[in-house]
Amino acid sequence: GAGESETTDSRLVKDGVDPNHRHRLGWTALMVAAMNRQHSVVKALLEAGADPNAGDHFNNVYDTSREKGIHSLEGIKNTLRKWKSQVVLVSREDEFSSRLSSRAGFRGCTALHYATLADDPRTVQMLLEAGANPLQTNGLGHTPRVYAKEGDVSTVLQEWEGKFQEAQARREAEERRRFPLERRLKEHIIGQEGAINTVASAIRRKENGWYDEEHPLVFLFLGSSGIGKTELAKQVARYMHKDVKKVAKFIGSPPGYVGHEEGGQLTKLLKACPNAVVLFDEVDKAHPDVLTIMLQLFDEGRLTDGKGKTIECKDAIFIMTSNVASDEIAQHGLQLRREAEEISRRKLVESLDDVQKSNDIQISRQFKESVIRPILKAHFRRDEFLGRINEIVYFLPFCHSELLQLVSKELNFWAKKAKQRHGITLQWERPVLDLLAGGYNVHYGARSIKHEVERRVVNQLAAAYEQELLPKGCTLRLSVQDEEEQEEKKSPPGLRLQVVGEDSSARTLDIRPPSALTTNVSARAYYHQHHHTRSAIGRPG
Repeated sequence: GAGESETTDSRLVKDGVDPNHRHRLGWTALMVAAMNRQHSVVKALLEAGADPNAGDHFNNVYDTSREKGIHSLEGIKNTLRKWKSQVVLVSREDEFSSRLSSRAGFRGCTALHYATLADDPRTVQMLLEAGANPLQTNGLGHTPRVYAKEGDVSTVLQEWEGKFQEAQARREAEERRRFPLERRLKEHIIGQEGAINTVASAIRRKENGWYDEEHPLVFLFLGSSGIGKTELAKQVARYMHKDVKKVAKFIGSPPGYVGHEEGGQLTKLLKACPNAVVLFDEVDKAHPDVLTIMLQLFDEGRLTDGKGKTIECKDAIFIMTSNVASDEIAQHGLQLRREAEEISRRKLVESLDDVQKSNDIQISRQFKESVIRPILKAHFRRDEFLGRINEIVYFLPFCHSELLQLVSKELNFWAKKAKQRHGITLQWERPVLDLLAGGYNVHYGARSIKHEVERRVVNQLAAAYEQELLPKGCTLRLSVQDEEEQEEKKSPPGLRLQVVGEDSSARTLDIRPPSALTTNVSARAYYHQHHHTRSAIGRPG
């Protein structure tokens, strides 16, 4: 509180009171100390770990009484008067009110905002040296310098703003050098090296200022379903914003859905976050009106909503995905891969690295121009729309080594579930990966591998579990049946499930086939039908 002496405050801090504790109406001790020019308290609080960038939660009298359910508006007004009178000690009432009226709101003001209002260079300097961000805005979008009088405080803030921007740019550039975007994206996405490199290069140009700042960056991702198009868009958003929630995802296309009565979703989001990553999924299904709006977005870098408000979005990144021409791209990709494999077979392969290089295949310019371009033109019927796309990014079918990675990823997912839910350790031999990779369907991409693992592995686990064939905490090994077993069962190669004993002995499980009714039911549905326990193997839900 303002009335308490500095020594008391310092002693409380030393006694282990939380230096970031807030008043019930939302401000912190550091804000009060900054406003009252209590230099030793500011110093003690900062040394104790008070956050110089914490923002005030107090908005204004009326909102706070509503939020807190405090019916005594007068009570709040009195508290607020005391709060404001602290500033009045150092600043004339009318002058302060005009700069930050009680109705305008205090939300988001930091200790630095308050020290600036109190026109106290010493506290401002202390806060800045402790890491206060001079560029942080309050709820009204103002940095502390907006409230500075001419003189020392204004000069110090201006100087530190420059330093802060330089340091931030240096940190970001260093981070990008140390951990390039390509490497980050490859951690989350299997294969698609060409697509990753194209996207990362374009974003690097944008980040380093080598781009046309009059237009937003526009990508069109082409390729079959389940191949990583949407996932790559999400990872780009996570990279740009350190937060995947910033991806604004629009699926489907009711006519004129930007603006109009219920609309304005996109304008609202772009206003809140002008450098958002906006994903238009399956854009080939969009209504022509939506394409017209998108053309305005891409061409003019602005969007006018139904109420006539215009939003600038030159800094945004737009990613469209489409399955148009996916068959042609898949066939072309497979053909290129066959050619690359043939060349690598002909060469005397000296190291495994050379084999891997055959995976990185490039789509020819001639194919893009003579096959893809006409398909896109016929579909979108607008040259200017295609003309505004910075990069058309091609997603290719997976090669064998990528399929093995996909299978491993799925098996690891289920192994983790088996361990968590049943204490069962799941192991598999290398041929199992090859067998399951055979379930790949070029039209369904990674989803076909997911379904193959569920169908051939998880359904068996679920059936074995139901038939009480799995001892608690056992180790299970998956392997491929040998030729004798296949002949005996007169079936194509299947999987064998064995319980491995502590002495390394292996006992093959004799799993009775589930009834015809459930043969083709996925593992999850199967489990929900037969097992109403929460511990069932299968994904939650």
